[in-house]
Amino acid sequence: MDPDNIMLISFGYFEAGLLDRVARDVEQEFLLPVKTREGHLDLSDFYDPARRQYNGNSLLKIVETEFASDSGKTLGLFNVDLFIPILTYIFGQAFLNGRSGIASIHRFSNERYGIKADDTIFQERFRKEVIHELGHTFGLIHCHNPACVMRSSTYVEDIDQKSHHLCTKCLGQLEISRTVK
Repeated sequence: MDPDNIMLISFGYFEAGLLDRVARDVEQEFLLPVKTREGHLDLSDFYDPARRQYNGNSLLKIVETEFASDSGKTLGLFNVDLFIPILTYIFGQAFLNGRSGIASIHRFSNERYGIKADDTIFQERFRKEVIHELGHTFGLIHCHNPACVMRSSTYVEDIDQKSHHLCTKCLGQLEISRTVK
């Protein structure tokens, strides 16, 4: 069944207007209506004191079980440092061809890396990560095209180098998956 919308759920504080701007970009990329709303979780349940980070696998599972809908795609948005056991940190993750994913803004500010603040770069990184994780929910895997938003990103520099758009190949795969379902 084709999704009829995308839901972006913020868990925590986000600057006024940021989610609306990202929602518009997501709507243009996936050609589906995008809604935003606030969600509430006790994030302390997901905190790993040994790592001083939040367990991305557990957060993804709770977004899937408590917030995802069969009628659309759902992305939980956080502002905490995420990890999965096999990686030092993650920007986000999603169920491939599933209903849900997560993304965090925690590592997107230039100040974290000792560089002058740049709100435009921060917003660009967030927009790209949201579109990337939603791409996975639509069945898209990592792409080798350096400009494609579906290219894998280990570091923020990787995110900076790609665009916020799907390449022609990924767009084609997205269209095929929509017509097959």
